[in-house]
Amino acid sequence: MANLKQIAAELSLSVTTVSRALKDGPEVHPLTVARVKEVAKRVGYVPDHHGRALKTGRTMTLTAVLPMETSDYLSDLAKLPLIEGMTLAARQTGYSLSIYSTTPDDDPVESMRRLLQAHSADGLVITRMVSGDPRVKLLLDRGMPFVTFGRTDLDIAYPYVDIDNEQIAYEATRRLMAKGCRRIALQLLVPKDQASATRLAGYQRAIAEAGIAVDQSLIGHGTFTIESSAAWFDRLLASSDPPTGLACANELGLLGALHALGRRGLEPGRDVHIVARDNTRLARFLPAKIGVHSVDMAAVGRTLVEVLERRITNPAGPVETILFKGEFDPGEQAGCTNNLAVD
Repeated sequence: MANLKQIAAELSLSVTTVSRALKDGPEVHPLTVARVKEVAKRVGYVPDHHGRALKTGRTMTLTAVLPMETSDYLSDLAKLPLIEGMTLAARQTGYSLSIYSTTPDDDPVESMRRLLQAHSADGLVITRMVSGDPRVKLLLDRGMPFVTFGRTDLDIAYPYVDIDNEQIAYEATRRLMAKGCRRIALQLLVPKDQASATRLAGYQRAIAEAGIAVDQSLIGHGTFTIESSAAWFDRLLASSDPPTGLACANELGLLGALHALGRRGLEPGRDVHIVARDNTRLARFLPAKIGVHSVDMAAVGRTLVEVLERRITNPAGPVETILFKGEFDPGEQAGCTNNLAVD
């Protein structure tokens, strides 16, 4: 297997220059960097992370803790853009990425303690933040570099990358009202997740500004698989005062809602106006008039790793907090009507 000395000898460079060039060191001329990388690729050079770990005490591994939705495989597939972004960013910074999967039955704090005891990573990405999330204080106390995907409501400075779910829900509700909708249903995911809390806050703010009383019966909590979304929305459509608008939590909730509408011969954009958050771009391929807030989850993944790498390199540096906005596509929707055909 090729090593740095062989590359250096072929190019008549020092081993130090070759090493810095492979790391895109600013002190090395770009043409030299290109030459070094070309030879490294040709001879099949692979960095010796194990040797580096022995010298530095670092594993050169980042671990992302991702809860799996067991038996709900489409929900897990929706995580792939995030994983892709993290994987590519880790590779670019010289790290490998490992995924630590948990199930809904696992205790998040105990899972974190097991990870810390294993000493298998230089930094962690933690997800699915809850109110008062105890993992944040645990990691700060242990001095483990980390970044969270999402936020918690602790009065502590910690690095995070999040999506502005409150603003997305607020804008979705306002857009539904602009189409004449006053009975607006809201899908929320797991109730204890902070993402659901911020989403609910945005919805409530828009409703309050319009002078409309919040109807709790229109707010649904759940994982919103396709099946559960269809069942929940079908119950709302069957009520004596059904919704004329729907703010969907994700693309799977959207598919379930469309199924419920189809069973009743109702059309999105005519009978019920819909705005959904869609991270996989699925909605743009559906033959329905749907407004969509999209977020580039691969970019979110890249940013998580970049923030974490900077935290590892400079633990005393500024605590970074980054908020991604949703981009809206109106989907050429028509206005709502209140003349629903219900069973």
